[in-house]
Formats: sequence, C-alpha cells, structure tokens
Amino acid sequence: MGPTTPPPLQGPTAKEKKYDRQLRLWAASGQLALENAHVLLLNSSPGIIGVETLKNLILPGIGSFTIVDEELVTERDLGVNFFLTEESLGKPRATESCRFLKELNPEVQGHARHQSVESFVESTQGFDKYSLILLVASSKAYPGRVAEVAASTLIPLFYIHSVGFYSYFSLQLPDTFPVVDTHPDPASTQDLRLLDPWPELIEFVRSKTDNLETLLDHDHGHIPYLLLLLHYLDVWKESHNGKPPADYKEKKEFKALVEKGARTNNAEGGEENFDEAAAAVLKSLNPPSLPNGLRDVFDHEECRSLNARSANFWIIANTICNFYSVNNSLPLPGALPDMKAQSADYIKLQNIYKSKARHDLAKVTSEVRLSEKKLSRTEEIDSKEIEAFCKGAAFVKLIRGQKVPWVGSSSSSGGSTDDAEDAPKKARIQSLGKQELRIEDSLFPLAVVFLAYADAETASPGGKESLTERIQNLIGLAEYEKAAASFDGIVAEMERANGAELHNISALTGGMVAQEAIKVITKQYIPIDNTCVFDGIASRSAVFRI
Repeated sequence: MGPTTPPPLQGPTAKEKKYDRQLRLWAASGQLALENAHVLLLNSSPGIIGVETLKNLILPGIGSFTIVDEELVTERDLGVNFFLTEESLGKPRATESCRFLKELNPEVQGHARHQSVESFVESTQGFDKYSLILLVASSKAYPGRVAEVAASTLIPLFYIHSVGFYSYFSLQLPDTFPVVDTHPDPASTQDLRLLDPWPELIEFVRSKTDNLETLLDHDHGHIPYLLLLLHYLDVWKESHNGKPPADYKEKKEFKALVEKGARTNNAEGGEENFDEAAAAVLKSLNPPSLPNGLRDVFDHEECRSLNARSANFWIIANTICNFYSVNNSLPLPGALPDMKAQSADYIKLQNIYKSKARHDLAKVTSEVRLSEKKLSRTEEIDSKEIEAFCKGAAFVKLIRGQKVPWVGSSSSSGGSTDDAEDAPKKARIQSLGKQELRIEDSLFPLAVVFLAYADAETASPGGKESLTERIQNLIGLAEYEKAAASFDGIVAEMERANGAELHNISALTGGMVAQEAIKVITKQYIPIDNTCVFDGIASRSAVFRI
C-alpha cells in the first residue's frame, strides 16, 4: 500500500483575512460580539461627529446600525460631511448618510429614519434590540429622556459633542458593568504560586535540584528559575522556622542567597537562570491576596444573592468567591513566563502548571453546574466563559455606571424640571473643580464649558443666560475666578464656532468614541470613566469622572 497524501492545510477564511489585525486585539469572541451589535445613532445639529463614529464602527464590522435624523441635506452639510454628495441636496440626511456608510462594509446592515429624536424616542417600542446608543448633543438632542430610556433598558449610551476646535463625550453604563477580559499588562499577570506549591511541582523541583552542587555546568545553568527559587526557599526555611522571606529586608537577603548559588568560573562569568531567579524575588514571593477589583465583585449583592435571572457573570463570580474562601487562592491561570531552560524541562513545567489550572477549572465548572441546577436554569453557561473568568479572575473590573453628567432642568431637555435633581451633579462638579483647577493647564474647564454650553443650547427661550453666567452657576463664582482666563478662552472659541463642527476634529473624536464603543460592545479592555474632552488647539485630551 502506497503512502497516503496528507490532507491539505486549512488556511484562514476570507473573514479572518479581512479582519486579521483586529482579531489579534479582541479575538473571535470580540468579533462575534461586534457582528451581533446594533448601534443606534440619534443625530442632530451638524451631526458629523456621529457619522464619523459610525464610520469607525462599520469598518471593523458591527452587525447593523440605525440613523435617526430629521434634517434634510443642505449646502452647509456638503462642506463638512464626507458621506454626502451634491446629489444628496434636499434629501433626508439620515437616508443619504446611511447609503454611503454602507458602502464601507457590505456585510453591515444599515437603516435610516427621517424623524426627530424626540418623536423617535417617544414612539419607539423595544429599545432592547439596540446594543449601544450614540446621542449627538444639540438643541434637539432630548438628552434627559434618552438617558432615562438607556438607563431603564440597560443600554450603554455615548453623549457626544463637537464645537470648533473642541470636542467632548460622556459614557453612561448600567449600574453594574463587569469586564472580565481586561487585557492587563502580561508582566503583571504572572501567578506562579511559589509560596504555595502543590505536590507535582514539589516533586519536579526535587528531581532537578537534589544534586544541584554536583550537576554539570550545562545542566546547572539551564535549571528553570522557578525551580531554583523553590529550592532556595526550602534552604531559607530551614534556618527561619519554616517561614518564607516576609519583608523587603528578608527578600534582599534571600536574593543574595540565590545569587551566591550561581557559578562564576565559566566563560560567561555567571549564569542567566540565576540572574532571572534573583530578578524575580521581589515580585514573585508574595502571599496570595484578593485584588481590590475582585473584592468589589465578591462584595456585591448580586454576587451574594443569586436567583434564576442572575447573569452568567454573577453565577461564576459566586462560585469563584466560594473557591477562594476554601483554598485561600484564586483558580490558577496556568501561564508561564519565558525563561532559560532546556526544552524538555520547560515543557514539563508548563504541563505541571496547565494540569493544575485544568484541575482548578474543573472544580469551578462543577460548582457552576451545581448552582445552575439549584437555580433551575435551563441553559448552561458556556464552558469557555467559565474558563475565561478563571484565567482572568485577578483582573476582573466591575464598573459602576452612572448617568451622563447632564446638568440642565429645562423642559426641552426631555428630562425632569426639578432643580433638586441637578444639585448632586453640581456638587460633584464643584468638588472636582476644587481639585482640578489647582492644576496648571488642566482641561477640566473645557468639560465644564461643554456642560454649560449644552445646557444653553436646550434652554427655553425665556430662560436664556450667557454662556459665562451658566459656567459660573455650574462651577461657582470663586472657582471660576481661579481659572477665568482658561474659561474665557474656551468660551471665545465656542462662540466663534457658533455650533459648527470642524471635520478633522469630529473625525478624530469619532475614532476615540468608536474605540471606547468597541470596548463596551466586546466587554474587553476598560472603557473611560466617564467623560473625555479633547482640545484640538493644544492637541491634548483628558478623562474625568463627573
């Protein structure tokens, strides 16, 4: 019988080729979340920033979008909106923008509604079909009511504004918005458990270091540094009542003990694996502790009190909380850093860590299944979701969302007319102002001016105040006077622009908003909390929690 022909190698699909670079950032799970997303743009005023944001979401492949805009295309639009042509004049701006945006990515579905934001919000049922809302600030934005709808339906909302050389956006998230895949710095994710080794690891250490002094130079210089640290920990404990080095002074002494074990009578004048071991002492010999972010999760009421409607996140979090209570440690991630070692030893060490990680994962999964049974849930949580939580448990982030920092009680805002609702918001702004306005060149005045500007746009005709008066009312006269020059300069530019957008500023800001929107949609990386401003004159941006 002749040799069989091996099967052809399967190359990347057309979609994988198309989205190759972004798949490296948020993987297939993130891409799937994007493709299932439906983004709603509530557009008004010039509206360039909203269209530019959509552009940067359509290109990476959101599933669909809807544009709501009551305006007809004018000559003014043609000068700043690149998704309109002369043939668009007099036609609904939503329809024309949608038509050209869809050309960017044929796989994305686009819809247009020639309708005011107010009538759309009040007449539409079933907002829960939308994954994200983009609200462009203007006198017709209806922000108070939109924020209420977004909050009641748990839909993330971006409130975006661009005037002249300045731009601003705020993010409103649900009360609790957990992010598991935060993509921390790889250097900070190492969990080696050197102070709590398990039997398989201890056995491997002894097999490689019992005759450490008699090993050949080649073998001695290729012992993985993890094994060296564990070996010298045993040596240290013999003279310290069985206790590992506890403080900085003892760790420095332990580091000297490790360095002393290196052989220097060789061509290199030392051994790289011992250098790696010494360098890892301060960051690797720390007792297990519960990260603050995860403590917030474990302390949350939704984690402690599960029910049949509990989200998958809380069921897994509850199980891992119980795991930590029993084991005084989180499930082992199982990843190892690079190190000098012989290939066979490194692979063996990898397998020991991966085996322990699989063992911990199996424990957690088993407990999750028991919880599902107790809660009478009919659909099992995906095993991959449990695994992702176990691997990233130490870096889980629970974001506590709050409404966009809208301040303005006029009826045209679509919100409440009760001035008392604005008081806590103004108090937060004034408190933050006392800190920020001490900092030279702080961009906090820009955030305050945008808040006051938006309020001025939506004020009723009988309640008009100058923009400066609104800023003083918002931040307080004393704080205003501390940075009067900054406030006056920003006001002058805003009044010069007279509500107009510059395409380059809106295009850049649209990219920033889209980047944050992708974080929210994919639930990967950590989005801003909660307000960002951009100064196009100084080319600087800043984030504030208002």
